[in-house]
Amino acid sequence: MDDLLTGFAQALTPENLIWALIGVTIGTAVGVLPGIGPALTVALLLPITFRLEPAAALIMFAGIYYGGMYGGSTTSILLNTPGESSSVATALEGNKMARAGRGAAALATAAIGSFVAGTIGTIALTAAAPLVADIAIGFGPPEYVALMAVAFVTVSAMLGPSLLRGGASLVIGATIGLIGIDTLTGQPRLTFGVPSLLDGIDVVIVVVALFALSETFAHVLEGTGRSRVEPVRGAPMLSRADFRRSWPAWLRGTALGFPIGSLPAGGAEVPTFLSYSLEKRLSKHPEEFGHGAIEGVAGPEAANNAAAAGVLVPLLTIGLPTSATAAVILTAFQSYGLQPGPQLFTESGDLVWALIASLYIGNVLLLVLNLPLVKVWARLLTIPAYGIYAGVLLFACLGTFAAGGTIADLVVLTVLGLIGLLMRQAGVPVAPAIVGLILAPLAEQQLRRALSLSDGDWTVLVSSPLTVILWLIVVMALVMPILWRLRSASRKTS
Repeated sequence: MDDLLTGFAQALTPENLIWALIGVTIGTAVGVLPGIGPALTVALLLPITFRLEPAAALIMFAGIYYGGMYGGSTTSILLNTPGESSSVATALEGNKMARAGRGAAALATAAIGSFVAGTIGTIALTAAAPLVADIAIGFGPPEYVALMAVAFVTVSAMLGPSLLRGGASLVIGATIGLIGIDTLTGQPRLTFGVPSLLDGIDVVIVVVALFALSETFAHVLEGTGRSRVEPVRGAPMLSRADFRRSWPAWLRGTALGFPIGSLPAGGAEVPTFLSYSLEKRLSKHPEEFGHGAIEGVAGPEAANNAAAAGVLVPLLTIGLPTSATAAVILTAFQSYGLQPGPQLFTESGDLVWALIASLYIGNVLLLVLNLPLVKVWARLLTIPAYGIYAGVLLFACLGTFAAGGTIADLVVLTVLGLIGLLMRQAGVPVAPAIVGLILAPLAEQQLRRALSLSDGDWTVLVSSPLTVILWLIVVMALVMPILWRLRSASRKTS
């Protein structure tokens, strides 16, 4: 509690409050705009880490993250176009409510549910993060190698349509991450004789290219259209009957979202669909599902925001990003020379607790900001897509040039953007590439350290019960999807 109160003292300074407000405002706006998610926005804003203090930048990025999780509900409800993949479940019932003239109630239950779940999730984060960090302090190099193997396999499977495509994305990211001078031997790797690659490729450039540029190129190829926005009639508020139906769904969604979001392979997509299924089963009005059931909005939105808090547990305590936005926030930490993990709470405790305190503040700001401004966010949906992506392209190039200051960086940005476009066209997800980019050099470092301590004995990687358990999880994550497909195929043939 003392650490948290110290964090509040830092987060409540006028300057940091302004950055928190800027973060949640930008996050909500980009969450509303289809295709412009929080990961892309944080990636575009990464170059400001060269100017801002660490606390201010991380508080703003956390606000963008939470705001983006909320903003996706607005476009799901009004446009039937989820701004985030985790908002897909919200669109199922939310847009039906909007078409029936109940868009205001849908937006209200989404906003209040986001606040309730985000606050409970942040309380759970406050309690769980130090405990997990204390456990992780006992990890040695073999444990970290096994843990990163778990992250590689599970994140590849969860963030992609298939394990093979997710693995391919991971390999692409890992290859980019290993470009430059080998720290152990001093020899250049994968530089192809290009001097500008000897220092490696800046993570900011890679993230901006794979997210922002590839997204822009894809929209240029596909063309742009405009969908009809459902009007918001009246102020967003809940009737007594709507509130009675919503609050149990908020609590159940929170109970699903936080623990699943905290898992190395968690994320927000799984708990939102589980919440929708659960609400459909438990509802006293099952006939309304498919026609605009308010529980179908309340539960998934709560699960979405609770999972957003849960994702920060593995990120802050063991340095494992389990979502695209978490991977980009990890990059922001590294821009300041900070490596999330168990030592972060002891070496940079003030910064971590200020970040956690800002999440409580951000939840309040989101509720105060979004209920009155729903009609303003709805107007954002009328901006032509070509205008949005022209701005994205401009900021991507300016941010990259600010990060490196050379034309070579813009060339690398363009090449990586085209690689990202090819990945999207082939159905290969981009997010695992960012995880591979960040974790592959760390995994290599820990593997070399483990083998050095054991004089080259590879059995050190299974030298403790924890490492054995982690490697078994890796094997299960690889084998279970194959067994599941074989079982499904045998059922179809029989």
